[in-house]
Amino acid sequence: MTMSISRLSLYCLFLHVFILGISAIRKDVGFLQKQFCRSTVQGRYLLSDDNGHVCDALSVNPQSRCCPEKGDKFSCHGCNVVSECCNSYEYCVSCCQDPSRIIKEQVLEVKIAKPASAGKYSSVFDFCAGRCRHNSESVVHENAYRSDFHHCFSLPSNSSAVNYTFLEARLNGINVLVGRQGESCDLVCKSKGQSCVPNKLLVLNQCDIIQRYMSCKGTCLASIGSDQPAEVVDDAPEHLNPGACLYTQTQSMLSCYGSHQHTRRLCPCA
Repeated sequence: MTMSISRLSLYCLFLHVFILGISAIRKDVGFLQKQFCRSTVQGRYLLSDDNGHVCDALSVNPQSRCCPEKGDKFSCHGCNVVSECCNSYEYCVSCCQDPSRIIKEQVLEVKIAKPASAGKYSSVFDFCAGRCRHNSESVVHENAYRSDFHHCFSLPSNSSAVNYTFLEARLNGINVLVGRQGESCDLVCKSKGQSCVPNKLLVLNQCDIIQRYMSCKGTCLASIGSDQPAEVVDDAPEHLNPGACLYTQTQSMLSCYGSHQHTRRLCPCA
C-alpha cells in the first residue's frame, strides 16, 4: 500500500513538472516569434524599413526584411528639415516616419491621388513611401527637379489634412510675431528676448496661416524670396502688389535672416 502511494506521488510530481515544462516552452516560442518588416524597394543600394531604419541591401535580414537596429532611427541624413525635403529617397522615408514630424491621424486622412475616388494611405509608412516618391511640388516644367532635394514628405498643400487646426498644432510653444517693415525674423524675435525657430518657417509659409495674422487684403501670392512669409506694405511700388501677402515657392530659401525694405515678416519665435 505504501509503495502504491509513493508511486502515485511520483507520478503526480512528474506530471506537474511536465506541464510546467510545456508551459515554459510555449512561452519561449512566443518570445521567438519572428518580426517582419515592410521596406522600400526603389533604391539600388539602400532601403528603408517601417521601423525607421536605413541600411544597404546586403545588411537587410533576408527572413524578416528588417534592417539591423543600429545607427540612427528616423535618420534625416541628407535632408533639409525646414523644407522637409531630402536628396535621398530612403532617408526621406526614414525621416518622414519620425512621430515628432508627422501626426499619424492627419497622415491617414491624405488621399493617395487627386481624384475624389482615390483611397487614403493605410499607414504612416505607406504615406512616407508614396509621398517621398511622388511630389509634384518639387518639379518644375513637368520634367525637371527644383533641386537635388526633391524627395519631400511635407503634406500636399491641397490635402484636406492641411487645415488650420493641424498647422496650429505644429506651432505649439511658438510665439508668432509680425515684424516691422524691413526687419528680419532674427531681429523681430530678439526684440522680444527670444530666438527665431527656423524649422517653423515652413509651417508659417501657408496662406491659411499668414491670413490669420495679417490682413493680406484678400490676396495671398506665390513668390520667391528669403523675406517670406510676409506682407507687402501699403506704400510699396505698384508692381510689388501693395497689401498682398507672400509665401515662397522655393522652400530652401526660408531663413530667419532674410528681409526686404517693402515687406513685414511673419516670424516664429521661442
